[in-house]
Amino acid sequence: MRPLSASAPLAADVSLLALRLVVGGVMVAHGAQKLFDQGLEATVGGFAGMGVPAPEITAPFVIGVELIGGALIVLGAALPIVGVLVAIDMLVAAVLVHAPFGVFAGDGGWELVAALGAGALALAVVGGGRFGLDGALSGRSRRRVATA
Repeated sequence: MRPLSASAPLAADVSLLALRLVVGGVMVAHGAQKLFDQGLEATVGGFAGMGVPAPEITAPFVIGVELIGGALIVLGAALPIVGVLVAIDMLVAAVLVHAPFGVFAGDGGWELVAALGAGALALAVVGGGRFGLDGALSGRSRRRVATA
């Protein structure tokens, strides 16, 4: 059986767009919550209370990865780098914060961060499709080479 992307590239691109919008949108929301709702100082304090190492450095870094990285994922830009950074962010969150609470997010568990991290990693490996900036830019460069 052939993968859907081989027989229906439009379906694959639409699916990647949906994945980017969901993963990136949730990441933007989490970064915005940490920065604008809680504030940097409270986020640093929260990280310290959860035992996150070097919270004065970690909190701004995590906010940046989630807020800026999430926006880049939505746009489909710099996915090989941003996807890996978000995946690492979610892995660290799962291990340091969520693992003691089990699987379910309603109990504080790791299921949401695992899904977000896996989605981000998939985007880093596969790309965001032709409806993202990376795809659009690579398509332009291929057309230039083909016509040169």
